[in-house]
Amino acid sequence: MTSLTNADQQARAMEDVLANDIDTRRSRRPASKTPRKRKASAFSDRKVDHAYYWMAVPAAVIFAVFLYVPFIQGVLYSFTNSQGYGDYDWIGFKNYMALFHDGRVGHAYLFTFLIAIAITVLINVIALFLSVALNGKIAWKNGFRAIYFIPYTLAVLVIGYVFKYIFMQPLPALGKALGIGWLSESLLTSERHAWIPIVFLAVWQGVAYSVLIYLAGLQTVDTQVYEAAAIDGVNAWQKFWKITFPLIGPFFTINLVLTMKNALGTFDQVVALTDGGPNSKTETVTYLIWKGGLTGGEYAYQTANAVLFFIVLAIIAFIQLKFFSSKEKV
Repeated sequence: MTSLTNADQQARAMEDVLANDIDTRRSRRPASKTPRKRKASAFSDRKVDHAYYWMAVPAAVIFAVFLYVPFIQGVLYSFTNSQGYGDYDWIGFKNYMALFHDGRVGHAYLFTFLIAIAITVLINVIALFLSVALNGKIAWKNGFRAIYFIPYTLAVLVIGYVFKYIFMQPLPALGKALGIGWLSESLLTSERHAWIPIVFLAVWQGVAYSVLIYLAGLQTVDTQVYEAAAIDGVNAWQKFWKITFPLIGPFFTINLVLTMKNALGTFDQVVALTDGGPNSKTETVTYLIWKGGLTGGEYAYQTANAVLFFIVLAIIAFIQLKFFSSKEKV
């Protein structure tokens, strides 16, 4: 028994020595460093997965190739006398100077601004009315929304030719039957009234998209606000003007900018209905750029017109955003 006890004591002593030796070796090892986070850039501490770069960089390259490169080339061509082919010479700002002395260009800008204002006002007024109505508690609400959105899905040129037939045949016949003088002849052939069909077609098709945006804005308004207003005895007009309209202010701003931008770029309606006539009275800026630049031998001249029109559009959009954003209450 004594020998076994001594053997056990020696074994335990050896185990303790080995354990102490292992602990000593571990304590001598340098402490492992915590892994450093990979920085997104020298100016950021965020960790970004490389997969985002694989998605963002190719899209940016494609966007630049098909947008920025042609735009820069167009700006360069605007300082030449190029006809779109052959040799050309640099002429500086002569194209831009000529634009300000061209009566046809001036009329195109004036006509474009006038119909753009009319289209923008009519679309937003009608779209606001329809969106508030469609947001209410009415039967077949989803069906009415689909009906009002159908015009936006149709091609402008196709619908334009349909409306051209209506303004050329049935409408003058109706005007003669009712004894309305200005309606007895086709509006498309009248220098004074040819703008009406263009505005009508643009409004008829543009209302659908604006209604969609306003409906999205109305969904963000809390119904408890209306319940509290009803308790205070607020009527329908006060509810719209004092509650609904201020709360959808951001949606009104973006809708106004988009509507004005689309109205200033009116092109398909002119091609389908009047082709710029009669007597060039319904030429918009975009139509004039296309007509003169591609078929009139004024490639560089109308390119300069396009650059100028781009600057005008950018200024108008900036003013709209600054002005109406300051009026928003949300």
